[in-house]
Amino acid sequence: MIIAAKKTSQVATHMAIAFTLMYVMTGSLAFGGLAAILEPVINVALLPLHEKFWRRVRARSTANATALLAAEKLSQTLFHMVVAFGVMFWATGSMAFGGVAAVLEPILNVIALPYHDRLWARLEERLAANARLATAA
Repeated sequence: MIIAAKKTSQVATHMAIAFTLMYVMTGSLAFGGLAAILEPVINVALLPLHEKFWRRVRARSTANATALLAAEKLSQTLFHMVVAFGVMFWATGSMAFGGVAAVLEPILNVIALPYHDRLWARLEERLAANARLATAA
């Protein structure tokens, strides 16, 4: 149950970032809503393919695990940038807006999501401690 809530919260965070960025750039609630739906849906739909590709690369590679992880994270960032650009360009027809979104959206996610994950880690620790106390009593 906690995993589902955490994933839902992650999607909501992505949606809020996509909405806010698009709204600030265009002043349009409609474009903001469109971005809030499309960008996370596209990422959620395509990300498993990206992860599957990297699982295969790691399984076949004898390269340094740290270098592979760095390459995977870089490709994931580029993946997000392409999706952000595509959604913004499709919605506005502006390569400039697409380019700004491609840069800002991943940066905003990289800033916001570690805070999100820390909050969830604290919550999970608290829930585990409460469960241990309940079993001990």
